[in-house]
Formats: sequence, structure tokens, C-alpha cells
Amino acid sequence: MFGRLVNRCVSGVVRRQPVVGTRRQVVPLMSQCSNSASYHSKITTISSSSEMPKLMTYENGERAQPTFPRAEMQRRVNALRSHMLDQGIEGVLLTSMHNIKYFSDYLYCSVGRPYGLVITMDKVVNIAALVDSGQAWRRSPVSDDVVIYTDWHRDNFWSAVRHLLGNASGKIGAEFDHIPHGGKLKLEQAVSRDDTVDVGIPIMQMRIIKSPEEIALVTEGARIADLGAEAVASVSVEGAMEYEIAQHATTVMMREVAKSFPDSEIRDTWSWVQSGPINSDGAHNATTTRQLIKGDGIVLNVFPMIAGYFSALERTLFLNHVPSDRHLEVWQVNCDVHRRGMELIKPGVKCCDVALELNEMYREKNLLQYKSFGYGHSFGVLSHYYGREAALELREDIETVIQPGMVLSMEPHLTIPDGQPGAGGYREHDIMVVTEEGAASITGFPYGPEHNIIHQ
Repeated sequence: MFGRLVNRCVSGVVRRQPVVGTRRQVVPLMSQCSNSASYHSKITTISSSSEMPKLMTYENGERAQPTFPRAEMQRRVNALRSHMLDQGIEGVLLTSMHNIKYFSDYLYCSVGRPYGLVITMDKVVNIAALVDSGQAWRRSPVSDDVVIYTDWHRDNFWSAVRHLLGNASGKIGAEFDHIPHGGKLKLEQAVSRDDTVDVGIPIMQMRIIKSPEEIALVTEGARIADLGAEAVASVSVEGAMEYEIAQHATTVMMREVAKSFPDSEIRDTWSWVQSGPINSDGAHNATTTRQLIKGDGIVLNVFPMIAGYFSALERTLFLNHVPSDRHLEVWQVNCDVHRRGMELIKPGVKCCDVALELNEMYREKNLLQYKSFGYGHSFGVLSHYYGREAALELREDIETVIQPGMVLSMEPHLTIPDGQPGAGGYREHDIMVVTEEGAASITGFPYGPEHNIIHQ
């Protein structure tokens, strides 16, 4: 494999029309080949000098296989363009990881630099930083073009925005829940308009209904999460450290992602293992060097990431035995709430009504005060640092009506503080796919005391 890559070289320069009618200078990387293999490369400057330009294009290698069929990606763009037409929006600048990924298939790595995606009625164009060279071009195979900005001049990102949207005569849309106030001011300066409108919430509403292709991908993620959970259980022994167990599960899942999706980038899959009465108290607590002891409660959390799409599985385990009747009682109540919660998820039900009924189950057992967050959230282009779809969460303040095509979790959690009987965290988590008939869990790993007491 590596030999084939090393032996490839540039066989020529493919000239393309610029995004906007600005003159480009073509600068080939190489002009001669040492063999007959063909490998595409092209760098062109868009503005400023060819030596240290502000903007350029950078095509290097071959464009990647899209995660989804082109028809699916075009459906998404068409939905946004329909909204733009209805609202009199001429162009949109997206800046969040999740929305750029959703519409172009490119998941950027910021490291302090802004990235963008411009969508107009006839173009889809990524804006990326030169630090990533040709990656944005390779990994946005459904986009019409990619404009690269350099570090050589201040605010070159906004020069790219001006290059693509500066001649717009209509309103410009942006994500008000992502772009900071200073960025909004620079956007308005770049396009010489002050009537920017929000598209963040309308796009979120589009994203919460998943396509069959998205559901298939998340279902594969759920399968891989089952493998991660099995990996956690298999190495949870007395003396093992949390981070060692989590690292093993992550490796198992990453290998399966690589095997099942060889054309994807292998990134962001992770695991948390939270044990004992203290570190299990929070849903997002990082792993530590704490060693397991017999009688420990363990909360496993495994998160396979496939092409920017999130899947998850969380379970309560106990090592060797459950240390007290109170621990067993709290665990069983949480499992009962989990089971009932999965039954409540169906078309026509409001998210808040699910939360309110489950609250009553906890209240009857005098446990409601130990609940620390909502009962579930949406899935899709999502991770722990991007992509929350806030309109689809099972909380008391969310009145969204559940519909077919939604994918969301059921994940009740209780934390009993240290020093009280039954101290520790308890959490179960299944992924639910909503259909016309109801909803079904795509999570296979079992839950509850009858399955998850690990005997060495």
C-alpha cells in the first residue's frame, strides 16, 4: 500500500473554472512523471500574490468515496435551498462541524481556525485552512469546490467569505447558535449587509428526521457499540484500571469501524469507564487510574464514531457481587424506568410527556431528587464536542412531538451521593429508532442485575 502511494506522481494539471470570476494562477506541483501511474494534484491561487496568497485551491490525491449516496446529499442541500427560497436568503455560511459535515461530508479539525461551507442556489463550496492542505478537497467529494485560505494575512477566512458571497444582493444566513458576535460582525462586513438571518434552528429541524441511509449507519454504530460493551465486561477484573479497560474497548471498536468502513476516516471513537461511588456520579466523567475492587459499581460508556455519526451504549455493571440491598434496589428501579421509557417512545408523543411520566416513577420510590439530567437525546452528526440537536431531547421543557424517522436515546441516570446507602451512579442507555408503528431499540447488549454482575 505505502509503496503504491510513494510511486504515484503528477501526470498533469487539470484546469477548472473559478468559483467566482476572479483570475487564478495555476501552479503545478510537478510537471514530469517517473512512471505511468496517474495521481491528481493541482494548486491554484485565487487572489493576491502566487508566493504568499490569501486564497487558493488545493487538490491533492483522489476525492474520497462519499459516506452516503449523492442523491441523499443532494436531498439535504435541496431542503436547505427550499428554506432559503421561502425566506428570501441568497446565500448561507455554515461554520459548525456538524452542519458542514451534514451538507458536504467534511468533518474539519479546527485547532483555533475557522472553517466554513457556503451554500447558494447553484453552488456548495467549502472554506478550509491551508494547514490541512488537500484534505478538505478529498473529504468533501459532493461539494462543487473548496477554497483554501492561508495564514499569511489577517482574516483571510473572511476574505474567502467575501470572495464567495460579497456580490450577494439578498439576505445571508448563518448559524446564530455557533457563530460568535465578533464573527457575525465580520460576516456582515464581508458581505456589506447587516440583515443576516439565522439558519441554525431551521437546519436542526431538518436534521432531527433521519433518512434511511442515516439510520442504517447509526444501526451499524449500535452493533459496534455492543462489541465495545462486551470488551469492557471481558477485562473488568479486580485490579484493572479504568483507563486500561476503556482503552481496550476503544481499540476493539476502532478496529471494527476500520474493517466495516475502510473508506472513512478513523477518528473520535472513545470510551469511558467510571467506577466506585465517586467517579460514577457523572455521565461525562473521564476515566482515571482507579483500580477496580470487588463490589464496585461500574458504568460503562462506549461511543463508536463512524464518519462523524455518533452511536452509544451505556450500562451499569457490578464486579463480583452487588454490595448491598440498597444498591440492588436503586439499580432495579433505574432499569424499570429504562424499560418503561423505551415503551413510551412512539409517534405522536411529546418529549416532555415522556419525561414527566418517568419522573413520577422516580418520585414514587423517593429517588427523583437523585436524577441529574434528561432521559434522552437525538442521534446523528454528533459527538461530545459538536452536533447537539436540542429540539429532540427527553426533558420537561421540550414539547417536540416524536415522529417516524427520529433516532433518540433512552438513558435514565441516578446518582446517590457518597456516604449514603447505595452510593454511586446508575445508568442504562439504548438507541431507539422511531417508525410508523412505534419504536425499537437497536442496542443488543443486555441490561439489569440478571445480566451484568461480572463474576471472575
